[in-house]
Amino acid sequence: MSSATPHRLPLAGALRLGRPSDIWFKPALSAVVSVAPPNLTLLALGRLDLAMYTMAGSLCALYGHNRPYAARARTLAWVVLGMVGGLAVALLASALTTNAVVLVTVGAVLAAVQKTVCDATRVGPPGNVVLTFISSASLFAPQTLGGLPGHIGLALAAGAWAWLVCMAPGLLRPHGPERRATAQALNAAAAYAATRGTGDGHARARAACAAAIHGAWQSLLAAGARPDGTRRALEHLLVRAEVALAAPADTDPERLRAWARALRGTGRVPRVAPTGAAADELLGVAAEQPLPPRSLRHRLAPLAPLAVRTALGCALAGYAALALGVGRPYWALVTAASLYQANVTLTWSRAVQRVVGNLVGVLVFAALAPLTHLHPAALVLVSLALNFGAEALIGRNYWLGSVCVTPMALLITEFARSQDAADLITDRIVDTLIGALVGFAAAVAVTNRRAGARLDHALTAAERAREHAARLLAEPHPEPRALESARRTLAAALVALRATADAAAGEWWQRALPEDRVVLTEQAGHRTLAATVRRQGLVPRDRDEDPGRAPGGDPAPDRTTEDIRP
Repeated sequence: MSSATPHRLPLAGALRLGRPSDIWFKPALSAVVSVAPPNLTLLALGRLDLAMYTMAGSLCALYGHNRPYAARARTLAWVVLGMVGGLAVALLASALTTNAVVLVTVGAVLAAVQKTVCDATRVGPPGNVVLTFISSASLFAPQTLGGLPGHIGLALAAGAWAWLVCMAPGLLRPHGPERRATAQALNAAAAYAATRGTGDGHARARAACAAAIHGAWQSLLAAGARPDGTRRALEHLLVRAEVALAAPADTDPERLRAWARALRGTGRVPRVAPTGAAADELLGVAAEQPLPPRSLRHRLAPLAPLAVRTALGCALAGYAALALGVGRPYWALVTAASLYQANVTLTWSRAVQRVVGNLVGVLVFAALAPLTHLHPAALVLVSLALNFGAEALIGRNYWLGSVCVTPMALLITEFARSQDAADLITDRIVDTLIGALVGFAAAVAVTNRRAGARLDHALTAAERAREHAARLLAEPHPEPRALESARRTLAAALVALRATADAAAGEWWQRALPEDRVVLTEQAGHRTLAATVRRQGLVPRDRDEDPGRAPGGDPAPDRTTEDIRP
């Protein structure tokens, strides 16, 4: 049975604060360390007017903090090139024309390209927003063709410094990202095990657990190279998380949480013994499993509606700001670009967060402006403090981070010359409201009817993956590698199904979704996953046979990190 999904426009829920990220301080510190040396150098040289170009490279330090260092190196290099490429296009347009309509159009096209590429490559937070902010602001900065090489060179140099800053922690904690991903999977598995596979919230906890485990495996695979002792230990822990997903009632959540806590810092990774005779072989298969190959067309096709929304919304927001005589139409453009999420409901939430954060942020700017006008050094130091605050707070809720982002963006405009605070505040408020209203209207107008079709494809893929795994289970002696491959394919298909269903549920103007079929497919798929885990011998048959437990069920005191079961 299919049913239409009710669409609500949340207000209070959009502003609710969440828990801070486990590594909130890493992007915050990286941003400060990346921005400070270039800005302080320009301050000493009396050339703060060039700070916009170094900021373009420095802000690349906000990306890639959840990726293993081998993958982070590649990702950051592409981010720097993408940032500098967008800056170069913007500066060239600024040098060739002063027609505001043309510049807004170029900015809208750039915003759509940046949004599409960031989503297709899954670059992660902060996504396209920082790229669009830099390129859009650069469009309206006075520029000459002769100045292009020097300005682009400054951005490249600052980007190279940001790359080094983000890679430096790998010298002290080379497996840090993989440890965090594994800890998140263990905590998610503990949360699901605590439900015992029953209750109102068990389905959501199960989906979150499956997604965390899948993400952790991808993190380990993205690290590249052959697994060392630490990687192998992390793989064993992930198998324990998979066992918890398959048999939550037979799992000790506290043991999983203890392992997750032990992964913090630089201490020894908990060593756990194999869960079954085939465990080591299965781990080898898992390490050889490549990330699912996806063609560029396959990744870009679902993003077409988002690209059109972004281009249309940004262009109309910029044109509306021009029509109202606002001096900085790129702020309206950037506001619109920052709204677009996976569906209209999430876009509405982001619009609320953006407006609230910006309105509070201009009040913060009004309080700080007198201080920053005392001396250029005060301007630089306050900007650095806001940079740290933005990254420290934005993980709790976008609006809270915007409280720091807004005054920081306003102060950046004063690096070139001091400006009237009242004019800046007025322009920012007007542009924020224009960008939010016009941007959201574009999201509603440009329908995404492909969401239902993508859900049908995801359902079919999950059902086929389950059927394939079930056929192997029916064989008397299935080939271990084939069974493990089928299990991981099914796990990935179920994660993709849940993500696709969540995205489609928040989309408007489409046919009713097959919600019951989604639930049944997920239930059947997870039952088959549990069966494959048991068939592979990863779930011990009798808890009393656990040599890691003392009589009475308490953990043996000398086996804290050696227990063979979760």
